[in-house]
Amino acid sequence: MSDLPGAVEITEEGPREAFQIEPGPIPTARKIALIDALSDTGLKRIQAASFVSPKIVPGWADAEDVVAGITPRPGVSYTALWFNPAGLQRALAFRDRLDVFGSITVTGSEAFAKRNLNRDHAGQLEAMRKNVAGHHAAGVPVTRVSLQAAFGCNFSGDVPAAQAVRALDDAMALAKELGLTIEKISLADSMGWATPARVERLVGEVLSRYPEPRLSLHLHDTRGMAVACAHAGLRMGVSAFDAAVGGLGGCPFAAHPGAAGNIATEELVFLCEELGIDTGVDLEALLEAAALAQDIVGHVLPSAMIRGGGLNPYRIEAKAA
Repeated sequence: MSDLPGAVEITEEGPREAFQIEPGPIPTARKIALIDALSDTGLKRIQAASFVSPKIVPGWADAEDVVAGITPRPGVSYTALWFNPAGLQRALAFRDRLDVFGSITVTGSEAFAKRNLNRDHAGQLEAMRKNVAGHHAAGVPVTRVSLQAAFGCNFSGDVPAAQAVRALDDAMALAKELGLTIEKISLADSMGWATPARVERLVGEVLSRYPEPRLSLHLHDTRGMAVACAHAGLRMGVSAFDAAVGGLGGCPFAAHPGAAGNIATEELVFLCEELGIDTGVDLEALLEAAALAQDIVGHVLPSAMIRGGGLNPYRIEAKAA
């Protein structure tokens, strides 16, 4: 286990993941309350909103109000998600509050790209070329590459590491052609196909080809493998992860409508702490935020640490004399 990192960077995506998929309606004030609670846990990166069409994602129709209403904490970077120039312009209106940057996104499965984006691989690369140009015109740096469906796809099955690497190679070649400096590569298990063995194979291939950018894993717990996959990634030296408090979220392409969402942030933090890896997160405060998230959405969340009662499930409150 000599490749374990000394510290990890966790990007909290629970608010964005949850409020784009929960049926709601969830009041704006409660969304703000969750983000503010997460801001007090020691997390340094929080994805706070999604600037998307309210017709397609009604749960984020109040994105502007949420971003305007949060109380930014010193040392915490807040980010947002968007998919088109209109969304980018909405995010730019909050550049004093948001860390705004762009990425090149490709997929390991052409079937997923066609289903999700209505584009084949070549079409997606061309769209990314235009995307980079639009970001640069707005003065926004493009510093990341994201590989979606990196491990498997519900429409085409297993995505072999060689197939995923080919898609990543094309994205990195485009970045080089456009003169970009890529600081981070994200491998996203969009539909929960990753296993520890698959993580080891793909992470090993990517690190051997692209050792300089920081490597990040975005894991879904669709099939109950997220913590095991995170452990495999940590053993390979991966030092950045996306996570969602309480296990919020869920992929709309998951095979089962009740599938779990992202790896629960508190489970990831607990794993890291047990391995001696610094997260900078107050786990007790994070568990309180997870309980708040569960109360906000109004149903049981998949986090095992919520169900298990946190760190001390048998704690007995002292009775007043």
